[in-house]
Amino acid sequence: MELSTLDLIVIGLFFLLMLLIGVWSYFRNTDSEDYFVAGGKLPWWLSGISHHVSGYSGAVFVAYAGLAYTHGFSVYIWWALTIGSTVMISAKVFPVFWVRLRKRFKIQSPLEFLETRYNLATQQLMAWSGVILKLFDIGAKWAAIAILLNVFTGISLAWGILISGGISLLYITFGGLWAVIITDFAQFIVQIIAGLVMFVVVIQKLGGLDSLFTVWEQLPEGNSQAFNDPYTVGFALAFLFINFLSYNGGQWNLATRYISSPSEQQASKAAWLSGALYLVWPLILFFPMWAAPVLLPDMEDPTQSYGILTMELLPIGLIGLVIASLFANTMSMTSSDINTISAVISRDILPAINKKFRKEATSLTTARITTFLFTLGTIVIALQFERFGGVLGLIISWFGALVGPIAIPMLFGLIPWFKSCGPKAAIGSILVGLLAFVITKNVELNSLALEVSLPVLSSAITYILIGFLERDTVPDKVKQMLSDIAQE
Repeated sequence: MELSTLDLIVIGLFFLLMLLIGVWSYFRNTDSEDYFVAGGKLPWWLSGISHHVSGYSGAVFVAYAGLAYTHGFSVYIWWALTIGSTVMISAKVFPVFWVRLRKRFKIQSPLEFLETRYNLATQQLMAWSGVILKLFDIGAKWAAIAILLNVFTGISLAWGILISGGISLLYITFGGLWAVIITDFAQFIVQIIAGLVMFVVVIQKLGGLDSLFTVWEQLPEGNSQAFNDPYTVGFALAFLFINFLSYNGGQWNLATRYISSPSEQQASKAAWLSGALYLVWPLILFFPMWAAPVLLPDMEDPTQSYGILTMELLPIGLIGLVIASLFANTMSMTSSDINTISAVISRDILPAINKKFRKEATSLTTARITTFLFTLGTIVIALQFERFGGVLGLIISWFGALVGPIAIPMLFGLIPWFKSCGPKAAIGSILVGLLAFVITKNVELNSLALEVSLPVLSSAITYILIGFLERDTVPDKVKQMLSDIAQE
């Protein structure tokens, strides 16, 4: 599985492009608003593509490729279809709310409004929890890229981490959100070209266009079904709710795409574009993964299926392009996360520690220093990932569990229906969601759908129930803020 010189050149050119974009973006930033939210001037088509690409990582080509091999079409139903549909359905709601928050309350971080909406303690709890967990989450993703580099090129894990993490550290620190957005676009183009090439090659290998319809008859029983146990209807509905929260802003980096839009209309168009891409593009991207049992029967480790297809089917040069697309997806997600987490540290955490960080004169410098140090921290964690062993996996699981419980007070807190839900409801929902997660990990539930949905459903019920009980204690300024966001 050695790469040719041409393939290595293609990968090297991809990394060089990322650096050049960072240098170009450096000159577009004059203050922290440019750095964190692109000055509120992000065009809808760039925002939509970035929102879409930021939802991918190397997991799509490893873990999801394995699920496509073993469980077939169901991965599209509970992953891509639920994301695409929920983003498009809510395109006129949350994207609009995020833009209005930036315009009326001058936010640059998705958490800035939480101090007014709830209180400082609630905001800090959510900020610190997210930052600490993301430190390990992003570190693990650097390690994942390094493992891919090691498999394809033989580069050691340490050097793989330093290459991918170091390049990202430079272009994100230089360019801020503009660098992230433009690299997202470049990575999207790479992904489209590589995905289409693989799609065409696999169709030819299977015998022509008719294989789009006939290949399903050759797959294992259940692989052509929309729901394949344990990925049942209940599991898909659970993910529909989780993705509704995550892709409308529960994942902070995705909220930033809407916050950076110049108008409510452009934010909505960005959501429609991202949602449409989720509905259409995975059908092309995943087809080689679905066909893998026919091309690579009886694999012991299905997660290697996409990588092996790449090495066996593609000509020299194009292999490097596909590998570059694998890195592109993961680097897109990590760089997007880093930029948003740096905004949270700079805008939410540091000013609460010391008022001098509120000075606009030093805001861009603070932003760059924060970004550099946080990214460096993730690289240090990645270099030590073997020492964490199972602990690292546990922390990543905790991060996944927190997406729902933290997203509930963020997104529900924007909706006027829940204006009576105050700090007690927000903190209570987070704690109950965590408790429910602990239960799912220690009690045999015999249902993957219940295991996935229990933390987020418990969090939602707690938030609504406590809010109902304390409905008279919410300050008038909060009710007025929600009214301003909901109405023109």
